[in-house]
Amino acid sequence: MRFMMIVKATTDSEAGKKPSPEIIEAMQKYNEELVKAGVLLAGDGLQPSKNGIRISYPEPGEKPRIMDGPFTEAKEIIAGYTLIEVKSREEAIEWALRMPDPHGYGQGEIELRQVFEPEDLTDNPELLIKEAELREELKKA
Repeated sequence: MRFMMIVKATTDSEAGKKPSPEIIEAMQKYNEELVKAGVLLAGDGLQPSKNGIRISYPEPGEKPRIMDGPFTEAKEIIAGYTLIEVKSREEAIEWALRMPDPHGYGQGEIELRQVFEPEDLTDNPELLIKEAELREELKKA
């Protein structure tokens, strides 16, 4: 089972305030634990939304709209993510609870979401085979 730990933005992260050296060190140790346990798939911090671009699809068949950041409502913006593969929902929660306060200012919030697996979306054997082949290609890259 794959889960994404979505780190929500704060007013500080949206302002471009970098985490303290202590928080960076704590996150590094946490990531090392994830690697040693063999559960880390990916993870990164994101730049503030002022450097982002939002593409929306207002109506089917209409041209997409492009909007440059910054975006409002910091609590709805993502500041980073960690993608893990674990055996259960409970294990994912345990790992999420071990993550240090991502911002170190007492404003940290993590949303934990399970990732769809290909078989959750289709039972078409041809599509599942193609998906498996694509995943194998990614591993080679």
